Amino acid sequence: MTAQLINGKEIAQSVRNGISGEVDQLREIGIIPGLAVILVGDNQASRTYVKNKQKACQELGIHSVLIELPDTLTQAELSGKIQELNEDSSIHGILVQLPLPPHIREKEIIETISPEKDADGFHPINIGRMMTGQDAFLPCTPHGIMVMLEHIGYEIEGKHAVIVGRSNIVGKPAGQLFLNKNATVTYCHSKTKNLPFYTRQADILVAAVGIRDTITADHVKEGAVVIDVGMNRNDEGKLCGDVSFEEVTRKASYITPVPKGVGPMTIAMLLKNTVKAAKKIHKVSL
Repeated sequence: MTAQLINGKEIAQSVRNGISGEVDQLREIGIIPGLAVILVGDNQASRTYVKNKQKACQELGIHSVLIELPDTLTQAELSGKIQELNEDSSIHGILVQLPLPPHIREKEIIETISPEKDADGFHPINIGRMMTGQDAFLPCTPHGIMVMLEHIGYEIEGKHAVIVGRSNIVGKPAGQLFLNKNATVTYCHSKTKNLPFYTRQADILVAAVGIRDTITADHVKEGAVVIDVGMNRNDEGKLCGDVSFEEVTRKASYITPVPKGVGPMTIAMLLKNTVKAAKKIHKVSL
């Protein structure tokens, strides 16, 4: 058995095609969706992500603003910049690229962003709405995972989803979205004893710990769907995920590659949130 690849790049492109149509319709009525990205300091990985986000905006006709700030700035200065964007009517989505310098209190910064312009879906109000099954701006990576599974026609209801990782950005919200779709959910993390015991029960296994080779064939049940959220480098400096791809691919039914897996979906969902915010702010339904 060899797993079928879930091609995130292709699925993201089909999502972007749908968004492009919506952007065209909004432009016809004089609304140009706008996304502002704040980049603090000079983290190379962050700079690459931001460049990809800007390029995607450009391709779809979304107004894109990049605000570059030095890593010496204060908490108050960063908050002030976000407040300006909250009040800027040409901006519908605001994203602060993480991680931030150690002296900045990340949680407070996320809470400064207006929940109605929360393109990343990290604001506690949106997380609360998601938890209670209300309409919300969903965190981009977990939302992208759900869209991927939908795209391959995978029935989530009644399945057992095991999430390895409990970050606020991926692990926790991913589990909640599976729960909202009537899956049974187990969370595992660095303090979990006997990890393979839990992961081998998974119909859907999501690896989101940021450590390569965390998931080997020994962790995977025959025929499971394996979603690899990890972004690491191997000894040759090539991008790789949290999953030992070669060995797991012989056991899983579906698997996401790294790169061209979850990554492109994250950006597609960010654009989707920006367009959704523009429609909500202007009270437009297409």
